[in-house]
Amino acid sequence: MARTVPRLPEVLRAARNRRPDDRPDDRAEDRPDDRPDDKEQPARPPGPPRHALPLPLRLLAVLVAFALMVAFAVVLARITLQPSPASVPLTHSNLHPGRSLRAYLEHAPLRDALRQLGGNILLGVPFGVLVPVLAPRARGAARVTALTALVMLMVELVQGALVTGRAFDIDDVILNTTGALLGWLLLGRRLGRGVHRRVSGPAAG
Repeated sequence: MARTVPRLPEVLRAARNRRPDDRPDDRAEDRPDDRPDDKEQPARPPGPPRHALPLPLRLLAVLVAFALMVAFAVVLARITLQPSPASVPLTHSNLHPGRSLRAYLEHAPLRDALRQLGGNILLGVPFGVLVPVLAPRARGAARVTALTALVMLMVELVQGALVTGRAFDIDDVILNTTGALLGWLLLGRRLGRGVHRRVSGPAAG
């Protein structure tokens, strides 16, 4: 039986009359809405640094350090600014670093030398321990050392100018500053870092 071949004009007319909705949508797979979202969501940027220690604990630590510093200041004033009339013939100012140290080590009994030198070193230790807690911006060794040297220099100036039986001694300033540096190395830097340490937190959203 012979096959019926459609005429060419009829085929073209049928293709022209076909609606766009009847055409297969070959680009359906390329639609953005139908594609799986392979891209991960961008990570939320970290927020501003915040203190690792809660505010009440930080305030408590600062208050305790402040009380200890006040108590130390009272003790320091009694030790360094108390007049000593009996020592007037023995006192003399020293502006040359190392002169008093050599005098104690060479001429004074060992016990007196250790008491004098060790006492001046101990007087500076509280500065190195407490200043990093009280002043977050002065937690570094250089700033603690400079602050201690400035305070002790003022104490020595007051001693030499106003207190009877006391004299200015630059070696005392050096020993006090050394004590502050030791206090910072042993405990102060850890305390300051623990109280005022900051960590990065997620941004609030």
